[in-house]
Amino acid sequence: MPGSDNAPEAVKILISGGFGVGKTTMVAAISEITPLRTEERLTAAGVGVDDVIGVEAKTTTTVALDFGRITLTPDLVLYLFGAPGQQRFWFMWNDLAVGALGGIVLVDTWRLESSFAAIDFFEKRGIPFVVAVNRFEGRPEYGIEQIRGALALPATSPLHMFDARERGACRDVLLSLVDHVLAQVSAPLQIAP
Repeated sequence: MPGSDNAPEAVKILISGGFGVGKTTMVAAISEITPLRTEERLTAAGVGVDDVIGVEAKTTTTVALDFGRITLTPDLVLYLFGAPGQQRFWFMWNDLAVGALGGIVLVDTWRLESSFAAIDFFEKRGIPFVVAVNRFEGRPEYGIEQIRGALALPATSPLHMFDARERGACRDVLLSLVDHVLAQVSAPLQIAP
């Protein structure tokens, strides 16, 4: 009840995708608090291990998670967990997904294949998700249906073009995810004959 001394309800959202697609940027753009980041500098140890094609100028990487918060109402708080994108850190995705209401898969049109693992991750676990194509300068421009086809996304899966640096664009993606989750929860139960 509003104004009570009870802790607010917490909703967990997992933001995933390949290395360098903008997960840290998105959490920073939308979080009301200074995000917790676990970024470390890329080192010689990652040479030959990490795929940096298309993101050669990147100097840091998330090694555990990014964490942000959005207070929707005094009784409802949204927690954002940005997953690490490098394959060697994917083992943490299972733990980060525990209790997640839904997910966001960030995509870079330069490296679409780096998003397949995140899409598969949510599909296999039955976690509702939306796909958000981060518009990087100098990247090829493709239409929504071209990207949907390349990712083999069904028409029922929300797909958005956005800029992870813009708070309003991040808000719109999060609202789309909430709508998608609500639609799945309120869908009639399908019972096989």
